[in-house]
Amino acid sequence: SFVDICFTSTTIPKMLVNIQMQSKVITYEGCITQMYFSTLFAFLDDFLLTVMAYDRFVAICHPLHYTVIMHPRLCGLLVLVSWIMSVLNALLQSLMALQLSFCTDLKIPQFFCELNDVVQLACSDTFLNIMVLYSSVGLLGGGPLTGILYSYYRIVSSIRAMSSAQGKHKAFSTCASHLSVVSLFYCTGLGVNLSSAVTHSSQSSATASVMYTVVTPMLNP
Repeated sequence: SFVDICFTSTTIPKMLVNIQMQSKVITYEGCITQMYFSTLFAFLDDFLLTVMAYDRFVAICHPLHYTVIMHPRLCGLLVLVSWIMSVLNALLQSLMALQLSFCTDLKIPQFFCELNDVVQLACSDTFLNIMVLYSSVGLLGGGPLTGILYSYYRIVSSIRAMSSAQGKHKAFSTCASHLSVVSLFYCTGLGVNLSSAVTHSSQSSATASVMYTVVTPMLNP
């Protein structure tokens, strides 16, 4: 909940001010700051959704050992590792963006300073930035997604083996909200980053960005 509040707080207040003031301007410093924190909390959401998937896997597949496996020390360690990886990744991406040269009066086809769109508008060579960006999306986005899919594969296998219909319903209801948020977050988030490689439709990209930066945190219980 705290991460989702921080995630939306990096973009929505500025967007509302722009709407109220009828102005779509942001300073270079403000753009870099917004880019850093939005990247930080987006990847942190990514990692925490993976940790939550593991938590549900243990709860459903190993219910008798849940309190032994998911003890407070392990939970704290998983959260700490998620924070460290997210901070380092966002710091790397932002520092690399600072090395780029930009022309004056840039028009970003987004409602916030999205990393990929900002990099695409640079006047200098962006090959290294794009390579690092897509590598981080592939590793830090694809890796956790693989873990989530494997967790749910084991969960579904465990639920199918249950004899009680009430037990199956309870297990599925435990995962329903998390699975819906995961689907929405990954489909829109990865779609924004990967679609830019094959298309330049700013409207579809901005619409998808609203889904994973505004709608997904709002739906997350």
